[in-house]
Amino acid sequence: MATFLLTPIPSSLKPSNFLPNYSNPKSKSLFSPSNLNLKSPKIKKRMLTQIQAAPTDLDPGLVQEAIQLFQSSPPTWLSAIFSNVLIFILGSPILVSGLSLSGIAAAFLLGILTWRAFGPSGFLLVATYFVIGTAATKVKMSQKEAQGVAEKKKGRRGPGSVIGSSAAGCVCAFLSMYGVGGAAFARLWELGFVASFCTKLSDTVSSEIGKAYGKTTYLVTTFKIVPRGTEGAVSIEGTFAGLLASVVLAYVACLMGEISLLEAVICVIASQIANLGESIIGAALQEKEGFRWLNNDAVNVINISMGSILAVVMQQLVLQNWTS
Repeated sequence: MATFLLTPIPSSLKPSNFLPNYSNPKSKSLFSPSNLNLKSPKIKKRMLTQIQAAPTDLDPGLVQEAIQLFQSSPPTWLSAIFSNVLIFILGSPILVSGLSLSGIAAAFLLGILTWRAFGPSGFLLVATYFVIGTAATKVKMSQKEAQGVAEKKKGRRGPGSVIGSSAAGCVCAFLSMYGVGGAAFARLWELGFVASFCTKLSDTVSSEIGKAYGKTTYLVTTFKIVPRGTEGAVSIEGTFAGLLASVVLAYVACLMGEISLLEAVICVIASQIANLGESIIGAALQEKEGFRWLNNDAVNVINISMGSILAVVMQQLVLQNWTS
């Protein structure tokens, strides 16, 4: 039979010392020994030592690897994916204001391709395009909605709009990635990429500002006065705003070293010619019998393709004249 010795329990180990002091409502000492003097220099020193010895949450090695991955040159698929995940998380409040969820998914793929082909500078160009284009779309949204000329879903664009706005740029990105034409053509593909987004931004801004502030709107084929938002219609206010937008984006590309100053001028000229062509197509063909398939996304593809091709052709003509 086991024999139990009745030994008195020390006062410091009594259960009451480890329980809250309910007699004092202000007491917050849960499971804390009553004889633990937090003001004691020895206790303070011991706690400080334990805190300093605790491992940090961030591994410096992992942080260094992440920075190197972000700065990879030339860019890789892994660096493109990592950079886009990071930027999309940080920029999510801006993204959700201008894109639907499926639109964000399409933009994410576009961002990966852009970073892989042209690096951070190409990505920043597309980001600048998105911010300016979204801001222009939101201008006087209530007025546009009342007049029935606003973009659907409060201007939040879907995957069709993303693809339609970036198709030519994506083609240029693939041509650049796979070295089509060799080093001699690499500059041309980047020029076509920049020109496509200058063209689309000019088109978006001219349309949205024209619907918001255009006093008189003309049909580009007949110069007949038509209501705001009519396909193929232009206004002085919208045209000027679109021109300014293309100048800004071309200047940004020039500052980042993607194109030269002369090529920036070419991008602006090409964008305006392409937008004029887009307005003619909209006025003459869009929503007409036999051309029901020619929706805004299809017209966008034609528009940016014209701007991109025109810029490449103009650059070659100018270069040949200067070198001959």
